[in-house]
Amino acid sequence: MTLSYVISGFAVGVLVGLTGVGGGSLMTPLLTLIFGINPAVAVGTDLAFASITKTAGTFAHRFRNTVHWDIVKLLCIGALPAAVLAALALNYFGALDKHIGQIIRYSIAFSVMLTVIAIILRSRMQAWIARHPERQLHGRKLATATIISGAVLGTLVTISSIGAGAIGATLLVLLYPRLSPAEIAGTDIAYAVPLTAVAALGHWWLGSINWELLAMLLLGSVPGITIGSLAARSVPEKFLRGLLATTLTGVAAKLVF
Repeated sequence: MTLSYVISGFAVGVLVGLTGVGGGSLMTPLLTLIFGINPAVAVGTDLAFASITKTAGTFAHRFRNTVHWDIVKLLCIGALPAAVLAALALNYFGALDKHIGQIIRYSIAFSVMLTVIAIILRSRMQAWIARHPERQLHGRKLATATIISGAVLGTLVTISSIGAGAIGATLLVLLYPRLSPAEIAGTDIAYAVPLTAVAALGHWWLGSINWELLAMLLLGSVPGITIGSLAARSVPEKFLRGLLATTLTGVAAKLVF
């Protein structure tokens, strides 16, 4: 079983490196469906996994000066309190309870489908925003929308461990269409570090992190992400995103039915 976890971490790492889509969209359903791990434990372990891997990514983007810290601050104002409240709610209702586990399972499916929508429609959303500059938010309205987006993401991420990747990046594209792809990626990763760390601490408090499993996943994912990133240029992006969207749709359906 230990080898299976390492191989799974490697496979998810390769896909993340190839597509840039957050590992939670892949790892959490994998742990729940294939290995039969309690949904709350799968979420908590993946959040700890994400907080470690995204920290390394943030240092890289900071070195390249592709992080907008003012946007990170606004997202965190919304996301961090939402993550704490979501963790308290899970504690109140019982994160490891069988019925709550089923609700978490459905929330994972919901977040996976949001990720699929973000993957498929992101370029169209960008094009629509470019054609309608009058619809772009500015000033106080933009700041408020960013904080609200952070709160929504904080809740989603704490309950399902999914949302800080493709969904977060898509929201940033819609709110800040003038940012370059590298700035979108850097800002998205940077705000996700404190969010996943706070959410992971909440799950640690709930007792829903499997540390041995976390170590095995990290052992496989680090080389996997490296290989996937190196191979990304040689694989057509359109093909990868189509394959990923199809796979995730099947995963969401399996989680529900």
